[in-house]
Amino acid sequence: SSKLRNVEVQSADDVAVLEDCIDFSLAKTISKIEEKLERGGLPDCLDDDIIPSVGNEIGAEAQIRFLKAKLRVMQEELDSVVCQCRKKDDENQNLKSRLKDTEEENTRLQRTISMQHSQTEKYKMLSQEAIKKSGGLQQEVIALEKVLQ
Repeated sequence: SSKLRNVEVQSADDVAVLEDCIDFSLAKTISKIEEKLERGGLPDCLDDDIIPSVGNEIGAEAQIRFLKAKLRVMQEELDSVVCQCRKKDDENQNLKSRLKDTEEENTRLQRTISMQHSQTEKYKMLSQEAIKKSGGLQQEVIALEKVLQ
């Protein structure tokens, strides 16, 4: 159990941080693991489910091959996730751009509506003035007709 705690602490030190991923290389990682194995720097405890229970019965080279294969699979999964993230980022950028365009179009349409509303009010007032003027002129015509009779 103390070995397991050691493994957990050690693996916590090996966790990839975003900065570490910038210069990540599969070959470098494999060679580091091989160097640690040669120096005996990796723990002998294989109870952490990295290698199945049969791992105790296979040799070091087979374990290395297994770990390399597992690392390749994990790298492919990471690449897939990174690709999906990039697609999502691109999609977000496109949506942001469309949103910005839509907001600009909305602002333009609001100005157009406001301008048309003020023109409508202006024409209503002109119409009312014309109706008043027409009414006044009709009364003048009626008065003139009475004068002429």
